[in-house]
Amino acid sequence: MAWDFAGEVVEWRGPAPYLFVVMPEVDSEELKEASRELAYWGQVPVTARIGATEFTTALFPRGGRYLVPVKVAVRRAERIAEGDTVSVSLEVRATR
Repeated sequence: MAWDFAGEVVEWRGPAPYLFVVMPEVDSEELKEASRELAYWGQVPVTARIGATEFTTALFPRGGRYLVPVKVAVRRAERIAEGDTVSVSLEVRATR
């Protein structure tokens, strides 16, 4: 199953600042149902694409929605900054 959506790049401060794209609520609900058996502590392993850059990551649940971490390498390759709106494609990936 795959999801395509656009969202704003936002900062969330944990131990260090990170940038994320917040998945829409409806898509987050669909993903939660589709990935029940793959989620580990709420995190869902995915293959993501922003622009021409494909990468693997794990989505984090936050406030009923999932956060897509935007890795530094992706930000550099796609020239992404906080506040930008980006298009994201996601596919859940099975892990061993």
